[in-house]
Amino acid sequence: MGVGSKKFFDTNVLLNLLSADTDTAQRAEELLADGGVISVQVLNEFASVTSRKLRMTIPEIHECLDPIRAICSVEPITLKTHLRGLDLAERYKFSVYDSVIIAAALLAGCKIVYSQDWRDGQRIDGLLISNPFSR
Repeated sequence: MGVGSKKFFDTNVLLNLLSADTDTAQRAEELLADGGVISVQVLNEFASVTSRKLRMTIPEIHECLDPIRAICSVEPITLKTHLRGLDLAERYKFSVYDSVIIAAALLAGCKIVYSQDWRDGQRIDGLLISNPFSR
């Protein structure tokens, strides 16, 4: 896999593509430009938030996600992901949902997770958490 496969994107990075703040939307687009990894959970969370909060239709959600799925590898959520997520939730006191995202990134062999949800610079089992919007 290419260099882009070593970075994982949390749901909030994808949602920032739709931001009214053009600088934030552009930063998200730049991050995603050369691909990376997302998980099925990230896709589900994106669909849930955009349908519920932004009132997007399913065709509109597909229109947003199609290019992302085309350039990003999608990590499945398996029993192994679930179990690793529970272990991470217990050790780090994260929510189960956040922990399953981190587990998916670790199982995909990623070195960095771009997210606004965790402490910038934090390391979790060697995985670096980076908030690309805090700079």
